[in-house]
Amino acid sequence: MNWKAIWRMPTTSPALLRQSFERRVVVLGAIQGGLGVLLASRLAYLSVAQNEKYQLEAESNRVNLTLIPPRRGWVLDRNGAPLASNRADFRVDVIPERLIDADKTVNQLGQLLQLTAIEVQDLKDKLDKAHGFQPVEVKSGLDWERFAAVSVRLPDLPGVVPQRGFSRYYPTGPSVGHLIGYVGPASAEEYEKDRNPLLVTPGYKVGKDGMEKQFEELLRGTPGARRVEVTASGRVVRDLDTREDVPGKPLHLTINGPLQDYAARRLGLESGAVVVMDCLTGDLLTMVSMPSFDPNSFADGIGRIEWKMLSDDDHVPLRNKVLRGLFPPGSTVKPMVALAFLEAGLSPDASVGCGGGLRVGNRVFHCWNRRGHGTVNMAKGIYQSCDVYFYHFAQQIGMEKIAAMAKRLGLGQQFELPVVGQSYGTVPDPAWKMKKYGKEWAVFDTVNATIGQGYMLVNPLQQAVMAARLASGMELMPRLLYDKNPPQPKSLGIPQEHLDYIHQAMSDVVNGPGTAGRARLPIENVLLAGKTGTAQVVGLNISSGKGGLWKHRDHGHFICFAPFDKPRYACAVVIQHGGGSGAAYPVARDVMTYLFDPGKAMDVLLEMEKGWGGTPQERMAAKYASYSAQYGARAPVVSPQAQESAAAAADEPVAPRSQPEVRDAQTPPPEPVIEAPTPAPAARPSPAPAPTIVLPQ
Repeated sequence: MNWKAIWRMPTTSPALLRQSFERRVVVLGAIQGGLGVLLASRLAYLSVAQNEKYQLEAESNRVNLTLIPPRRGWVLDRNGAPLASNRADFRVDVIPERLIDADKTVNQLGQLLQLTAIEVQDLKDKLDKAHGFQPVEVKSGLDWERFAAVSVRLPDLPGVVPQRGFSRYYPTGPSVGHLIGYVGPASAEEYEKDRNPLLVTPGYKVGKDGMEKQFEELLRGTPGARRVEVTASGRVVRDLDTREDVPGKPLHLTINGPLQDYAARRLGLESGAVVVMDCLTGDLLTMVSMPSFDPNSFADGIGRIEWKMLSDDDHVPLRNKVLRGLFPPGSTVKPMVALAFLEAGLSPDASVGCGGGLRVGNRVFHCWNRRGHGTVNMAKGIYQSCDVYFYHFAQQIGMEKIAAMAKRLGLGQQFELPVVGQSYGTVPDPAWKMKKYGKEWAVFDTVNATIGQGYMLVNPLQQAVMAARLASGMELMPRLLYDKNPPQPKSLGIPQEHLDYIHQAMSDVVNGPGTAGRARLPIENVLLAGKTGTAQVVGLNISSGKGGLWKHRDHGHFICFAPFDKPRYACAVVIQHGGGSGAAYPVARDVMTYLFDPGKAMDVLLEMEKGWGGTPQERMAAKYASYSAQYGARAPVVSPQAQESAAAAADEPVAPRSQPEVRDAQTPPPEPVIEAPTPAPAARPSPAPAPTIVLPQ
C-alpha cells in the first residue's frame, strides 16, 4: 500500500459538501426561475398583446373568405344591343398549388365532366404552364348534373373549385373578334405588375385584346365577397355573409351590330376587310376583318386543335386587317388624284388620247386596257379608270400636290381611336424618297403613285375615311365611342363644284359605262357612287394575278358612298388576293344594300352561305370536327412561346415594314370587263381637244 499517496489525498468534510450542494441549488433555482419568468412573459404576450392576431387566425380557420369575380360591363352597339355580354354559368376550375395528385384529379374530372381525350390533354397542358394559385379552367357552360357531380365529391378532390357565376359571351362570335377582342385568365406577368388578389380569383378574367383590353378599368367592376363557416377539412358548414359584386360600366360603341355581323358573314371564304362610316358624323358603323377567331372559345383558353386550325390558315385569322393590313390602294386613289388636278387649275375637259400606253422618253407606260380608251377627259379617266390620263397630267401637276391632297383625305394618317395599334402606311413624295433612300424622285415614281402602286400603302380604315371625305367634303374623323352630340367636322375647303364633278364620275363607275356595273344597288332611287381598284402583288411574268396560287393573286379594292347625290354612308372593301376589284365591289354592294333594305340583302347572303358551308360559326365548328378526327390529342401543344410569336406575327402589317426600292414603272393589272350594256354617262360639256404638252424626259 502506498501510504504516501493516501496521505496526500484531500480530506472532504460534511461542511464542504453541504456548501457545494447549496451553491448548485441556488444556480438551478435561478435558471428555473428565469425560465419561468420567460414563459410567463411569453404567455402574457401571446394572450394579451397578440390576442387580436391569433383570434383573427382562429377565425380564418373557422371562416373562409372568398372574392366573387365582378360581372364585366357590357359592350353595346349604337342601338344598345350587346356585342359582348355576360351569361349565367356553371364552371369548374382547379388551383394547381392545392392539387395533391394532379393526374388522378384530372382523370376523375374527365370522367365526371365527360371530357374528351383532347380536352383532358389540353387541361394537362394548362396545368404544366400554370403558376401557383393561378386558377386553371377545366370546363365552363356545364349543365346542373355535371356541376353537381363534382360539387358532392369535393372532399375527395382537393384543389378543385366549382363555381356558379357569369362568363363572357359574344353573341355574334367571330364577327366581332378583332373589334371587341376577348378575355382570359390573368398571366403571371399581369399579376406581378398589379398584385391584385382579384387577378388570381378563380373565374376572373381580364381583357386580352381589342376593346376588352383598352377599357379594362371601365369594364372590370368591383368584386363581391362571401364568408362561409368551414370545418378543419374545408367542408362548408353554413353561409355567414355575402357582399354582392358591382358590375363594370357599359361601353357604348358607334358600331351597328347587325351590319357588323352581316359584313363579316358576307365576306364568306375571302380574306379581307369591310369598313363603313357615317358621312355626317364620322361614326364607324362597321369594322370587320375576316377570317377571324371566335372570342367565346378564346375566353376558355385556346386548345391544341383550335391552335392548329389557326396556325395552318394562310389567311392569318389573328391579324386585324382593318388596322394592320397595308395594301397598295390601286385605282381607288384616282378620284383623289383628280381632285388634286382640279385644285391645281386643270380643266376637267382637258383630254388626252389613250392608245393603251403613254411613251415618255424611251419608255412606254401601259394602261390596264391594252386596246386603249380613245379620247379621255377627267370624268372618263375616273369611270373607265384610264391610267394614261393620270400618267399624262400627273407629270404636269407634280407629286407634291397629289400627296398633299391624299393626306387631306386621310391617307397616311393615324387616327385617335381606342385601339391596340394601327399601321398607317405611306404617302410618298420627293422629300419622302430623298429621306428614305437618298435618291431623287423619278418619272416612274409619279406614274406608280398616281395609279395607287409603287410606294403607296394604305389600310382599309384610311380608304373608308377617304371615301367619306370625298363624299362629304368635310374633315370627318372616324369615331368608335358613341356620343349623341358628335362634334361638328370642319370643311376641307374643297369647292363644291369640284366635289360634284367627282361624285358624278364615281356614280358613272357604277351606274354608267364604268368598271363596276354589277355594283348597282337593287334599291329604287338610291344610286351608289364608287371606284374600283386592283393592286398588283407579283409581276405579270409570275402570274396574271387572276388565278393560280392564292398568294400571287391581285388584291381587290372598292370604295363607295350612297346615296350619291346626298351622301350618308361611305364604305371601303379590301379582298386580299381576291384576283382584282371584281371580288370587292359585290361585297360592298350587298353591305350597302343592307343599310337600306336588310331583308333583300339577307336573302342574297343566305343563298350564298348554302354554298359556303353555313355561317362563320358553323364553318369553324365543321373545321374543328375535321381537325379533331385527323389529329386528336396528337396535335401540337400550345406553348407560350408559340402563342407570343404568332401574336407578334399577326400584329405585323401585311406589307413589309422595310419597303424595297422601286426602280421602274409597274404595269397596272386589268380592271374587270363590263359584262352588259350600260347607260351613257351624265351629260357634260364636250371635252376640249387634247393640249400639246412636252413631257419631261
